Amino acid sequence: MDKQSTVVFRNVGQWYFPQTRVECHYSLTSDHQWSSSDWIGIFEMGCSSLKQFYTYTWALVPEGYTEGTSVSCWVLFPAHYLPRPSAVEYQFIYVDKMGKACARSRPFTFCTPKPLEELETLKEEQDEDDGEEELLLVIPRSQLLQSRLEECLKKQADIQQALDTAKEEAENEKENSRKAREKWERQSEAMKEEISELRDSLRQNCDMLKKIDGKHKNVKYSQENLTSELSKLMAENTESQQRIKDLEEEIKGLNDREKEENGELERLKERVKKNSSQMKHDEEKRKCLQVENEAALAEARGLQERLKASEQVAESLRRELRELGTRQGHTHTELHQARLQVAQLTLLLSEENLVLREERADWALEREAYKHAAETDTKKLQELSCEVQRKEEWLQEERTEREKLEVELGRERDSNRVLLSDTKRELQELKASVKKAQKEREEQKVEKQRAGRLPHVVTKERWMESCVFTTVMQVHVGHKKNLGIILFWFCSVSCIKRTSQRSNL
Repeated sequence: MDKQSTVVFRNVGQWYFPQTRVECHYSLTSDHQWSSSDWIGIFEMGCSSLKQFYTYTWALVPEGYTEGTSVSCWVLFPAHYLPRPSAVEYQFIYVDKMGKACARSRPFTFCTPKPLEELETLKEEQDEDDGEEELLLVIPRSQLLQSRLEECLKKQADIQQALDTAKEEAENEKENSRKAREKWERQSEAMKEEISELRDSLRQNCDMLKKIDGKHKNVKYSQENLTSELSKLMAENTESQQRIKDLEEEIKGLNDREKEENGELERLKERVKKNSSQMKHDEEKRKCLQVENEAALAEARGLQERLKASEQVAESLRRELRELGTRQGHTHTELHQARLQVAQLTLLLSEENLVLREERADWALEREAYKHAAETDTKKLQELSCEVQRKEEWLQEERTEREKLEVELGRERDSNRVLLSDTKRELQELKASVKKAQKEREEQKVEKQRAGRLPHVVTKERWMESCVFTTVMQVHVGHKKNLGIILFWFCSVSCIKRTSQRSNL
């Protein structure tokens, strides 16, 4: 059932005190589908129905839990809802929203606190990722020694198994290296035999060549056949030499491989030495653990003897109590109450430590949150400063552009002022020239009245031509400005029109 269950209870003790709250630790696997309707109840062992619970509480999960992930959780059972001290065995049962039991814990009982000298307080550290803190367990000393003895025996079995595995690996490596060496030796011998055969064939070919050369000297009529045979033998000789070179290279490669295998063999030997030293160390550790086990057994025997002695003392105290009567019973009650108070104070101290650790964890989370907020504000401030800097650069560029435009505008104004002054001056000159032309025209009128009709027309045309020519020359030579030329032509054309109209009249 434990292998198939989707919920696993952890750190379930054998005894609990009904005067203090009980912590129930459990883990949800990735296959479990958690619901807010899941609950955990305290049941008597052997109960036939899930409705026979003594008390229950809702199964909680940490914040940010996502379905399909493994998580460790815990819940609290208040002290005033717990059963009274008795020999009845209880167990935790996890019930899902469908009303099915997903997991059952090992049995435990509720009993009164034992004398403090027979109990041991342990601190069990949990994973920091699960958000849990140290758990205080109060268990008997004999149970603690028994659990330590079991752990030592388990460690000893694991060490022995690891030692056997290392020995098997060392033997396998030795066997593999031996086989590889034998294979390499066989290949090397085969290569040597092949090289010797090739050398013999090469010697035979050389002898044959020598014989053929002698025959060639003696016999001339078979020169062509001998030449062809000689060329074939030479080709075979070159091929054999090339093959010998290839074989020599293969021999070099085999020698290099032999060196590598020798190095590998040396490394294997060093590894075997390390394994042997590790085996010796494990053997020494096993002996130390055996000594510790013997000491633990001796301590357990001493505790058993002390238990027997305490039982004998208790029997004698009972006889004395019967004799002393009510007064001694009252004293015993006060002593028992004092021990209960000490146990309650110890538990209260542990609860205060838990609260203090929780507050420290909350303070650490708040500090991280403030730190993150400060980093975020710093990033925003940097971005704003960068934006302000970009705006300032843009304003500086606009200022420089405006200054350039103002300079160009001032230059345009200066040039326009100069142009305006030149235009005014040219206009004054044109006015003076027009007045001069009017005077000349009046003088010419007087001359026309004296002269006849035809001469009057000729003189008028000549006067107009001379006036236009002189005025154009003055404007062209003196000023050379477009505006002056335009004004001049305008005045000249108007004068010509008036003169022609008067002449017609």
